[in-house]
Formats: sequence, C-alpha cells, structure tokens
Amino acid sequence: MALVAPSIISADFLNLEKEIKLVEEAGVDLLHIDVMDGMFVPNITIGYEAIHSIKKITKLPLEAHLMIEKPERYIKDFAIAGADTITIHYEASVHLHRTIQLIKEMKKKTGVSLNPATSICLLEDIINEIDMVLIMSVNPGFSGQKFIPESLEKIRKLKKLIKEKGSSAKIEVDGGIKIENVKKVVDAGADIIVMGSGFFSAKDYKELMIKLREKIGTNRKV
Repeated sequence: MALVAPSIISADFLNLEKEIKLVEEAGVDLLHIDVMDGMFVPNITIGYEAIHSIKKITKLPLEAHLMIEKPERYIKDFAIAGADTITIHYEASVHLHRTIQLIKEMKKKTGVSLNPATSICLLEDIINEIDMVLIMSVNPGFSGQKFIPESLEKIRKLKKLIKEKGSSAKIEVDGGIKIENVKKVVDAGADIIVMGSGFFSAKDYKELMIKLREKIGTNRKV
C-alpha cells in the first residue's frame, strides 16, 4: 500500500518532459525532486526554477527534497515555484522548528530528512509538527548507491516512535531501492518509496509499476 515516487535525478534530462509524461502514464504517485547545492552534499543539481517548469507539464504532486545548507533561505522560492511538499534535512537547518513553521506558513506539506548516521530519537520533539520523515538509506549526494541494510531497523524504530507519539507523519525512504528489496522496505514500515536508478533504468515504466504494485499494493492518496 505504499506510494511510489520516482526521483528525477536519474531521469534522462535531455528528454525530461517526455520522461515525466511516461512516469505519469505509468501510474506513479508523485515526483521526488532532489535539490543539491554542492555544499551540504558533493553534487549540484537543479533549483526552484526547474520545479516551476516541471509544475507546468504534470499534475503529479511534487516533493522538493532540499539537500542544501540553510534551507530556510529558499523555502518561499520553492513554495512559490510549485512544490507541494518541501523536505529539509535535520542536519542542515540550525533552527529546524522555525523552518518547519515557515513551510507551514506557505501552506505546504513539511518533511524532515535524516542521513544514515542521524538518530531517530532526535525527532521526538518535532514528530507531531511534520507530515513526513524521509529516511536516507544511502549517503545523500549521488544516485546508484547500494541500500544500507541497517536502514530497515531505523524504519522500524521510526514507526514505533510515530505510534508512541500519536503522530500522523508518513515514512518515506530514499536510496538504493530496487524491485528486489522494495517489499522489505515497505514491510519495515515505509509509506512512500523513492526510486531513482532503480526506476529509470527500467525499459518499460508501466511494466515496472505493475511489478511494484504486486509487491507493495495499490496506490493511495498522498
């Protein structure tokens, strides 16, 4: 019953509009857009102007995953550009609660991401303030990395924390997810599956989605 969110960092950027149309037709639930600044992570991708352009060609919900330092500087820009969910890293914002409130003021869904070495317990005081937690199951910055097995236990711990706190936050997992391990990730407690190279390396996106649905269930609302 998990949602599927292709990460367009792994798409063919020379044919990005075509790629987005194809994944939309395949029946995905939302688009995951990685924004990297070359500082917080050792890579540079796209910014809010690209999201503005993508918004014009798809009806899919857009998640802006901000892997950038001091994300509070650009929350309004990404909100105005058309991001439906804005996800920031726990490690990147000094005043995390303030940044979360800023996202809420812009009437957007709020997400907080944790790097592999960041403990779940650090979310205890904000878990009821956010809509989603993004567990990084690889070290952020590059697509095509292998899934970190210890992430499964981290997902389980997060699921337990969410229940204990009475939170409605969803669990998203990003990094190294393939058709071979997706069921383990969902069984651990993931609500949203981000797939980069594991999705865009498929020859037929519709066929891949059929296989994914067989493993993790039918789609549902974000």
